[in-house]
Amino acid sequence: MFSHNALQSVNMKLLLTVVCLAVAVSAYEPINIDYHNTVGVYEAARIKQAEESTDFDGSRIVGGNFAILGQLPYQAGLLIRLQDGRQSVCGASLISNSRLVTAAHCWTSFGVDAREVLVVLGSITLYSGGTRILTNNVRPHERFNPFTLQNDIAIIYINPVSYSNNIRNIEIASGNDQYVGSWATAAGFGRYTDTSGVSSTLRYVSLQVISNQECRRTYGSYILSSFLCVATPRGRGTCGGDSGGPLILNNTLIGVTCFRHVAGCTGRPAGFMRVTSFHDWIVSNM
Repeated sequence: MFSHNALQSVNMKLLLTVVCLAVAVSAYEPINIDYHNTVGVYEAARIKQAEESTDFDGSRIVGGNFAILGQLPYQAGLLIRLQDGRQSVCGASLISNSRLVTAAHCWTSFGVDAREVLVVLGSITLYSGGTRILTNNVRPHERFNPFTLQNDIAIIYINPVSYSNNIRNIEIASGNDQYVGSWATAAGFGRYTDTSGVSSTLRYVSLQVISNQECRRTYGSYILSSFLCVATPRGRGTCGGDSGGPLILNNTLIGVTCFRHVAGCTGRPAGFMRVTSFHDWIVSNM
């Protein structure tokens, strides 16, 4: 039998354990790590519905930056079939005629794994058009942490495609430029504001790179040197469905879309994997 004091000691240890676990969880609460269950599956259905209900002569498009065919020839859409049969959505960038780079959480996210990916190239719509290649050959970074999104990068392997006006690779960044203050372009098939609804075609937006120090004011020590952050003012930013897509500066890939704040797509920094931090890893897998 336990004495009263012993029971108090055990209860106190249990309480401290619960408190420590709660603190550990709350440390990452501002960032959504459960992508497929909370974002990807829903955005895939919404994008499909948006495409099916749009007049493709453009008569229903009002405002926004809508890409024209061939404007972003390296942009890929990913229709992801999960192990449980559901469909999710992400983006990617073509870096050679047989390789793409995307976010690792597009393949495995919080215990939800993908079975295969349909890569869509040379199209401004996700569910129709372009060159469409099915693959299950995806390599997430071996040190990817789905709970912190560290090393959130992956390579997709496909059969070689022919380059054209609408399909072309993009160069990957190298060196140690921090890009702070630069205006870079993010692109994707998902939402670009919290209130805009889902686009029926590929869109892009110009966002300013901020320092990691400034980004840590929102996300704390979570932000390592391998992350790159941008400001998202005035209702503009990456949003649901854009994960894995490109951040481009001077026709060079500098970021891979990683996360946004759980409270919304704009008003707080958005995070990317910093391509220069993963240059050697990407090249070794090309």
